[in-house]
Amino acid sequence: MKFKILLLGSGELGKEFVIAAKRYGQTVIAVDSYPGAPAMQVADHFEVIDMLDAAALDVVVSKYCPDIIVPEIEAIRTEQLFKYEAQGMRVVPSAKAANFTMNRKSIRDLAAIELGVRTAPYRYATTLSQLRDGVAHCGFPCVVKPLMSSSGKGQSVIRTEADIETAWNYAMEGSRGDLKEVIVEGFIDFDYEITLLTVTQQNGPTLFCAPIGHRQERGDYQESWQPMLMNPAYLAEAQEMAQSVTAALGGAGIWGVEFFITSEGAYFSELSPRPHDTGMVTLAGTQNLNEFELHARAVLGLPISQITQVQNGASAVVLATQNSDTAPQFLGLDKVLNDPMAEVRIFGKPTTRPYRRMAVALTFGQNSVEDLVLKAKDHASSIKLRYD
Repeated sequence: MKFKILLLGSGELGKEFVIAAKRYGQTVIAVDSYPGAPAMQVADHFEVIDMLDAAALDVVVSKYCPDIIVPEIEAIRTEQLFKYEAQGMRVVPSAKAANFTMNRKSIRDLAAIELGVRTAPYRYATTLSQLRDGVAHCGFPCVVKPLMSSSGKGQSVIRTEADIETAWNYAMEGSRGDLKEVIVEGFIDFDYEITLLTVTQQNGPTLFCAPIGHRQERGDYQESWQPMLMNPAYLAEAQEMAQSVTAALGGAGIWGVEFFITSEGAYFSELSPRPHDTGMVTLAGTQNLNEFELHARAVLGLPISQITQVQNGASAVVLATQNSDTAPQFLGLDKVLNDPMAEVRIFGKPTTRPYRRMAVALTFGQNSVEDLVLKAKDHASSIKLRYD
């Protein structure tokens, strides 16, 4: 079992996947748009290209002739993946999955129209005028998101007529790639959000991790915890939806499926065909296999017999506060690492900008998840970045 894996996108999630794949003896080429990306630091080879450039993608694929292509971000010329798949390369989870989920329109229409999965009311807009029409359909408040974006970039809530133009401009600024279109969604009065990590296998059943709760700011996660205690009937409902959507997209790998949980049950929100940022809590040893190890096994066709919850865990992000062209120094690690039930993962990003995720504090044990979240937040706040 020796594969050559081309990783498209080399952030902190890709870095942990590379580590997991290397433990199984694989060769990994990490690709991103900037040098020194986290996954490049642990991969066998790396390339710096614009992954929205189809010709540049072709050059890299021809150079390495990978067995497996693993997309890790949205800003990829995903239609090229169908061509590579036709040439005999395996795209994870599949070219269809990567293409559909890189664009919120495709995945939402698949879920809501083709599969009948319960979602919020929604409309699309390519102009400010269309956005106004969409808001009129969905009502106040509503949420606006670019069809192609990541980590909540460009996402905002419209509460009044005066917010519409600001939301449109922000969405255009946060949109990745050359797709300038948004989705406007009716606001769901939810009790909480969950990520349901779902694992599909080449030769095995679909499995689910314990649900992960999380809190967001600016559309990006700040803390996550596992397990999220919830109504078993609503969890079963979410699992059924997740299995339906992932089966329709096909392929093997881990999926981050997001749901709103209301008094009525689960509403499908979004889906990522790869490890999920909120799933970094699994690095705290909450499961027998963390999400990156699960992804590696599924990608490589290795069996996953079961996923077992081992202990409670929480994560809290460490964010940059300013722009810097050099990697910062991390101060205050002693306080965190003197806690025997805590850990830190520093991502190794070579530059900073305000709110860029630079590290994560992890806490774990048999304490309640509420206590672990508070401790993780405290540890994260004690880590300071020094910019030269």
